[in-house]
Amino acid sequence: MTLLVDIYCHIYPESYFAAMEEISPKLGDIGKRLRANKALIDLETRFKMMDAHGDYRQVPSLPNPPLEEIADAATGARLARLGNDAMAELVRKHPERFPAFVAAVSLLDVDAAVAEADRAMTDLGAKGLQIYTNVAGRPLDLPEFLPIFEIASRHDLPIWLHPARTPAMPDYATEELSRFEMWWCFGWPYETSVAMSRLVYSGMFDRFPGLKILTHHLGGMIPYYDGRVGPGMEVLGNRTSSEDYSTVLSSLKRPHMEYFHEFFADTAMFGSANGLKCGLDFFGIEHVLFATDTPLGPIAPTIEAIKSLDLTEAERTSIFSGNAARLLNMRF
Repeated sequence: MTLLVDIYCHIYPESYFAAMEEISPKLGDIGKRLRANKALIDLETRFKMMDAHGDYRQVPSLPNPPLEEIADAATGARLARLGNDAMAELVRKHPERFPAFVAAVSLLDVDAAVAEADRAMTDLGAKGLQIYTNVAGRPLDLPEFLPIFEIASRHDLPIWLHPARTPAMPDYATEELSRFEMWWCFGWPYETSVAMSRLVYSGMFDRFPGLKILTHHLGGMIPYYDGRVGPGMEVLGNRTSSEDYSTVLSSLKRPHMEYFHEFFADTAMFGSANGLKCGLDFFGIEHVLFATDTPLGPIAPTIEAIKSLDLTEAERTSIFSGNAARLLNMRF
């Protein structure tokens, strides 16, 4: 039986969800959606769903929205701690279901976030931490956020990079909101791509060699626009007169495309085999990990999409579980 390790999926431990609703009740439309998805909270529903897929296990993280969007700094730090304690309890009670979990942090207070990430990875057994593509509208490459990358690098564990964008970011300057949920459909891949690019051009991978970042939804737009990202950006600065970018690429220790290939990416593509082919070609088998985004994304279509590709048994095993074991430094 093939072992399946879902590296990027989401859960709300019941005790945490109750605390979140009490502490930060203004969740808006996304709160309605989360409450309606029973598998996010109810373990019986979740286990029944998991049992349909054989030897299938999950490494869960908290779902959207980012703590930075729903709570102030002190409340966000409290929620992160509550969430991590609840996640660790899930792993202790159900190790055959959840072999590990991903730590939550709120970057509104970076010092508190680093301390919580360190506690979660050292004391609770978290196998990495999740951050979002922006922090209440601020880019991740700001110097103030360097410590969160440093702590992940020091523990030799990955950062799960989750996209964050809301309808409040319109698609056209004449409108106040993004319509038809384009903020999600196209906005999230764009967010991921911009965050990845900013981390590369800021020299983050030179500062922390071996930094491991797992991008949700197979690296956003990057694999599909490798010509624009690669040769197209070799003339970085030629299109801009308001800022001087002439030293950005020369300040990097290696050609910029090499850094993009260092990101890890998951298979949470809503069952798209076409997207998987492109992402696998860009990142390589060893950097692509099985994930479904469940219960917000489908499990069975994702599995079938991977199986439909022209892969060897060894390559499928690497994607389904082997790469996760190596990335998390653990056995399943």
